[in-house]
Amino acid sequence: MNDAAQVPTPAPTPTPAPRRARVRAPELIGKGGWLNTGGKELTLADLRGRIVILDFWTFCCINCLHVLDELRELEQRHSDTTVILGVHSPKFVHEAEHQAVVDATERYQVHHPVLDDPELATWKQYAVRAWPTLVVIDPEGYVVAQHAGEGHAHAIERLVTELEAEHEAKGTLRRGDGPYVEPEPVATDLRFPGKALLLPRTGTLLVSDTTRDQLVELAADGETVLRRIDGTEAGAGAFNEPQGLALLPDGRVIVADTVNHQLKSYDPESGEVAVLAGTGKQWWQGEPTSGPALDVSLSSPWDVAWWRGEVWIAMAGVHQLWAYDPESGRVRVAAGTTNEGLVDGPAAEAWFAQPSGLAAAGDRLWVADSETSALRWVDAEDVVHTAVGAGLFDFGHRDGPAEQALLQHPLGVTALPDGSVAISDTYNHSLRRYEPGSGRVTTLATDLREPSDAVLVGDDIVVVESARHRLTRLRLPDEAVRVAAVAHRTQRAATEVAPGRLRLDVVFQAPSGQKLDTRYGPSTRLLVSATPPALIAEGAGTGTDLGREILLDPGVTEGVLHVSAMAASCDDDPANEYPACHVHQQDWGVPVRVTDGGESRLALVLAGLDGQ
Repeated sequence: MNDAAQVPTPAPTPTPAPRRARVRAPELIGKGGWLNTGGKELTLADLRGRIVILDFWTFCCINCLHVLDELRELEQRHSDTTVILGVHSPKFVHEAEHQAVVDATERYQVHHPVLDDPELATWKQYAVRAWPTLVVIDPEGYVVAQHAGEGHAHAIERLVTELEAEHEAKGTLRRGDGPYVEPEPVATDLRFPGKALLLPRTGTLLVSDTTRDQLVELAADGETVLRRIDGTEAGAGAFNEPQGLALLPDGRVIVADTVNHQLKSYDPESGEVAVLAGTGKQWWQGEPTSGPALDVSLSSPWDVAWWRGEVWIAMAGVHQLWAYDPESGRVRVAAGTTNEGLVDGPAAEAWFAQPSGLAAAGDRLWVADSETSALRWVDAEDVVHTAVGAGLFDFGHRDGPAEQALLQHPLGVTALPDGSVAISDTYNHSLRRYEPGSGRVTTLATDLREPSDAVLVGDDIVVVESARHRLTRLRLPDEAVRVAAVAHRTQRAATEVAPGRLRLDVVFQAPSGQKLDTRYGPSTRLLVSATPPALIAEGAGTGTDLGREILLDPGVTEGVLHVSAMAASCDDDPANEYPACHVHQQDWGVPVRVTDGGESRLALVLAGLDGQ
């Protein structure tokens, strides 16, 4: 206190809170109608007086699944004031099927209403450009915030708390139960199983019963349940949506415990379950990528395979392959940069897009790279190659030469005895085959419902029909099935941009109560590239500014802009010596078409509202 100043001074004038933009929220429209409402159609008028959070998601997207998990606590804590509404906005053709959305809503345990919007009507009304995107609507029906990507739950909960206080004082907040109606459960032995493994000592089958958070051991018939394992044995903690399974040389099974972000071991002899890798928390940019396995966080490990003396991990959550060494007890990044896309080359430079299936075959590790609808492999020199696949937005069901063939979001890959590879072509409901010798793709079987894995059992192949909740045994056919060729591109309309110079702005406003963390230099990063690379004549590469001018090549009329942005913010409380910090990150793939009269500015919202 300064004793020299004895004259009382007037109290400082309070700084008024910044006025939020008043943008009326468009109505919610979706041809598929509403799920989880007991058949009731919802409108924004029905929800007036409540805080509404729109979650634009699609069920193929691992980042969207992360956001579903991030929102669960907020959803419970503010259930009397806040309503979360999923707006399912498909990327793939299969995701536009209504039953597929019904299945996904159960599969991923979505406990709030979901609007099925197969034609992206509401997506367009809200000018959304990325999965996932969260939009906050206040109790009076105005949009007050938008966030792209994951990691925003903390900021949104703070905003919800502010909106509760503001509208309680105004008398515009209405408390009560939300519109969610739980659907009737269905009795089946398995529920959306993920992966399967033959246990050679017994001839039985081990299956990850993903939605029920269990492993299930089935008899050799693939139907009779012998045992259920929930993961709590020996205090290892319950499984949470387990997926991949791989056999270790000592007979134990490695389990990719996906939503727990861990690897666990299961001993079929003793029944013991143990944690081998992962802290139980999701990995974020800037955290260690190698070290003692129990001290390094993982991110949605989806599949595992034993190859070259290590457990290789399809780390779907960060678009990489990792490896775990049981002898040293350490993990490391083995391939991928965390950028999402299809780029071949040395492992440290390659790009993946949600790798979800692995199979070791001699000097090759096969990879089902789901978001690029691609079959890829890593060779003995740690170089990544693509056998089938063109990029993030090209998919379909087309056989023939591999450079022309198309898949649709495959989740599994199985090495066959003749050196070929069976692909669980999930969204085409098919089992496909790639033959490295001829370089051709054929179809082995159709009329499978979302096959997610397959395992060889003698002369048969047992397919995990995830959406039929069963294993299906097939005889490996000598002749391939003939199907009519179909090619697709994503339903997202290309953004029309003007030729020449394009202003790219990533909008980021630090959430209320936070500020950019500049203690150690710039706290933002922007990476821009394109497919084809020639689309950008100038301006590609990495920088620290979230705005950039790029020059489009006049000889390229369409393509995809790949934009990756990151911003770090910390709680702005001078009294707190160790403020909590938060990383906001999002990757965009924006299809563009160069045309006269197109936009000369492209705005992508990371957090906040675009004021221009």
